[in-house]
Amino acid sequence: MVTAGVLGRILDYPTASGAATIAAKTAVIYLVLIAGLRLLGKRELGQMSVYDLVMIIILGNAVQNAMVGNDTSLVGGIVAATVLLVMNRVFNLLITRSRKVERSMVGEPVLIIHDGMLVRDALAREGITHEQVMAALREHGMDDLARVHLGVVEVDGTISIVPDHAEVMRTRRHYRGLRLP
Repeated sequence: MVTAGVLGRILDYPTASGAATIAAKTAVIYLVLIAGLRLLGKRELGQMSVYDLVMIIILGNAVQNAMVGNDTSLVGGIVAATVLLVMNRVFNLLITRSRKVERSMVGEPVLIIHDGMLVRDALAREGITHEQVMAALREHGMDDLARVHLGVVEVDGTISIVPDHAEVMRTRRHYRGLRLP
């Protein structure tokens, strides 16, 4: 049988101002992390390595104290989790309803190969090495840049390759914002 003392410790809760503080700190941390991950670039998020996974785990642990402080109550954790879920939902709604927000938060596809030629400034801007481009070619069953019509870094960090002999279907959804040199 659960005693009143044990139940009281389980259902312990912060004061209203403490809960508001947790909510505000959590919102700020969420925004900082979104901005920081966005600044890493598409390719970093699309190709996570073991080191990136370790960084994400440690990052989660590092920001936990900043969000809830010394509050280890169940309700304090629920407040922080609720704020994160609500903010994530709001961002997703904003992204789906506003092209401008989508462009700034998600980004746009970036052309890195055009008719067998590397677009060097785009490669540098996206932080993509020549070896990563060649790996993407091999993944698509190709071994020669000269056989590529288009190479695009998608918004999720993956590299799409269109062979020179393939028919390119240009749809507004997939290619809007993609500028050919």
